[in-house]
Amino acid sequence: MKMKRVVSVLLAGLMTLSLAACGESAPAAPAADDSAQTQEAAPAAEPAAEPAQAAEATDSGEPISLNMWCIATESDSNRHAYEAAIADMQAKYPDINFTWEAFENQSYKTKIKAAVSANEMPDIFFTWSCAFLGDFVDAGKVYCLDDAYQNWKSELPENMLGNTTYDGKHYGVPTTMNIVGLFANMDLLGQVGYTEIPGTYDEFIECCDKLKAAGIIPFGCAGKETWCVTEYLESVIEKSAGADTLNDIFLGRATWANQDVTDAVNTFQGLVTNGYFDPSGIGLTNDEVKNNFMAGKYAFYMNGTWNCADFAANEEFFPKVKVGEFPVINADKAKLGQLIGGPSDTLAVAASSPNAEKAADYAFELGKLICHYGYLDGCGLPAWTPYGDTSSVNELTQTVSEIVSKADNFVLFGDTAMNADDANTYLSYVDQVYGCQVDGQAFTDGLAKDIR
Repeated sequence: MKMKRVVSVLLAGLMTLSLAACGESAPAAPAADDSAQTQEAAPAAEPAAEPAQAAEATDSGEPISLNMWCIATESDSNRHAYEAAIADMQAKYPDINFTWEAFENQSYKTKIKAAVSANEMPDIFFTWSCAFLGDFVDAGKVYCLDDAYQNWKSELPENMLGNTTYDGKHYGVPTTMNIVGLFANMDLLGQVGYTEIPGTYDEFIECCDKLKAAGIIPFGCAGKETWCVTEYLESVIEKSAGADTLNDIFLGRATWANQDVTDAVNTFQGLVTNGYFDPSGIGLTNDEVKNNFMAGKYAFYMNGTWNCADFAANEEFFPKVKVGEFPVINADKAKLGQLIGGPSDTLAVAASSPNAEKAADYAFELGKLICHYGYLDGCGLPAWTPYGDTSSVNELTQTVSEIVSKADNFVLFGDTAMNADDANTYLSYVDQVYGCQVDGQAFTDGLAKDIR
């Protein structure tokens, strides 16, 4: 019952996030009431009243084919949720020949953009919300989901669609939402005298110094995948300059030429030059860094809370790990409860699909099931109203729910919030900061000049 209460608070609290993240594209606010998993999830329980679903699309008896692209690779935390959801759908709709392919995160961003440009898209495709999907919508390549959504309004709150709504129309089916969490190996922290994650920034730095003196690397970060670096950098900026400042910059409402942001980038780079990061991380993938963290090589790992699933599945590591919030650096501008993340993982339908209407119905029901199984696995918090027995949700995910329920501001991941060209420019500068090729001033000056 406690988890149900937390989720209710979460859904109400996310209304501000969903409406703020994509700016003017979002609808007017309704009244507020204010990767591979081997574990087996609890069976999906059917909701009390099931609306018209994908079956209606095949009443003619004519078999159809639908294909989907996503990022749920064998090593992805969401793999089991996708497999379980797809198995349910294939069993329920045998007259729909459904096939799917999964691609690694970074390569997928290039692949889906190329497919959109060439008009060679799959029927259903995974996408990130806000500007990432918005670019495809602006190009006229995404099918409008307004009609299909009417069948699911009672189970998918309108406030969860803000990041996938453009000019008042819906174009995406959200599944889960996540934030950036500060994961800690408490066995390693215990070696230097800590039983909890340090709560203030001064205590946090003191802890890092003690870890370093004991021969323990404080942080692991995958430099080979720049989005992993942003998980650290954006948290440092947000807890230095404040969530509103960072959000306005990402959405183009303010310039990068901001002294607080410059200082924050220098703070992050100081963590690098002080030897808090594994120097070999510059050439590692995220999977390699995450495995190193679970193997006890690093004390801290800043990454998305979808990792709760993998950590909970590791019986040896799970008792050692805790999750918290990155501490406040500048209390005059920032505070606890300002988080990086939000509803972003989304399914969309190609306007070019020969079965777009049927694909839309299928995408909603599939998205609901992915959300259900992903929540049970601990891959994130649900965008859909939870149903069935959720008592098996792991303790880490429950802690994330508590953190989110107390939050008052969210900033969507930068490379998602910005349009594609700006995001590429931004990631290039992030690479240079992590590699100590530019400092904070060069970072903000360069972005202020290159992103207009």
